[in-house]
Amino acid sequence: MDETSIVLIAVMGIVSIFIILPAMIFHYVTLWRRQKTLQPDDERMLEDLWRSAKAMERRIESLEALLEKNESDAPRRPARPTRSTFED
Repeated sequence: MDETSIVLIAVMGIVSIFIILPAMIFHYVTLWRRQKTLQPDDERMLEDLWRSAKAMERRIESLEALLEKNESDAPRRPARPTRSTFED
């Protein structure tokens, strides 16, 4: 190899180490930071899930109230004797 090709390889190595590599690192760090925040689509989906959860909670509370009312109106039955499934 002649001297110019060695100098060219050395310059390319120095440029890669001190310019290209840090630029790549900073690029991916900024992408990583951007992905840590919620995107608008994610925020909308989260809001929809929150509304659905609240609606389900209201329905469950209504059902529990109806069941309690129904249970208090119904006459009490005697407790059923429990039997073991294993023979002693």
